Amino acid sequence: MKIVYMGTPDFAVPALEALIEAGHEIMAVVTQPDRPKGRGKELAISPVKECALKHNLRVLQPEKIKTEDSVKELKTIDADIYVVAAFGQLLSQEILDIPKFGCINIHASLLPKYRGAAPIQQAIMEGDKETGVTIMQMALGMDTGDILIARSIPIEKEDTGGSLFDKLSILGGELVVEALPLIEKGELIPVPQDEDKATKCGKISKEMGLIRWDASAEKISDLVRALNPWPSSFTKLDGKMLKIWRAKAVAAKAKGKPGTISEVRKDAFSVVTGDGVLEVYEVQLEGKKRMDVKDFLLGYDIKSGDSLN
Repeated sequence: MKIVYMGTPDFAVPALEALIEAGHEIMAVVTQPDRPKGRGKELAISPVKECALKHNLRVLQPEKIKTEDSVKELKTIDADIYVVAAFGQLLSQEILDIPKFGCINIHASLLPKYRGAAPIQQAIMEGDKETGVTIMQMALGMDTGDILIARSIPIEKEDTGGSLFDKLSILGGELVVEALPLIEKGELIPVPQDEDKATKCGKISKEMGLIRWDASAEKISDLVRALNPWPSSFTKLDGKMLKIWRAKAVAAKAKGKPGTISEVRKDAFSVVTGDGVLEVYEVQLEGKKRMDVKDFLLGYDIKSGDSLN
């Protein structure tokens, strides 16, 4: 099929690569404009643009996709379908109506669950046992379109936001390649989403990483996993920020109020929570490198009874 591909971050790259490898004709790639990044504020291109340039594809970078000029340019491209993955802008009805087969979206959740910007992290934070990818026919609302095809995968106990991101981005590429010939043949029947089961999730912010020790150990462990690698979960130790990168919930009782360190071992330390104990295995103290607790304890003296807050 002849495709206009719309995407911006790393998540959208495997699907673009999969479409190219499957032999589809990518008429143009639409991605966000180059943005200042880092301390030097130098302009950086999006991962999708980098991929498109590698394959010598036409790249469009409208500041706003809904403008008259942007719509006019899209109408000059003879595409059968638009494939969208984490593009970062909402499409107008005028744009949705341009291609013969409409616009489809690769969404990293089992819709109607977790409509919105951060479904991958949200699924881990909620303690879900599975998640997946949905290919949907796009409509005006945020992730409200009819479901064309979906596939689930388990969320493993060791999964982080980063590892699940990678798994779902690859699954998204596989699923969209599977879906396109079925769409072309009219063999996928759109299924409306059940609005009664719909949930939403917003963008992830750094503030969300603050650990509240009166929560359960399981809930805190889920937060730690979900926000690894960004923006990370954190607490305070002796007035300094302490990021917690790897931890495990243990259904045990310990004395002390939530946030109290109850035990220090060679390779881990345990913290009292509102329900159970959190065993911490990897940390990063403010101004220091990320390291295993075993190495952290060689240079920092913490003991049972100390508090995190």
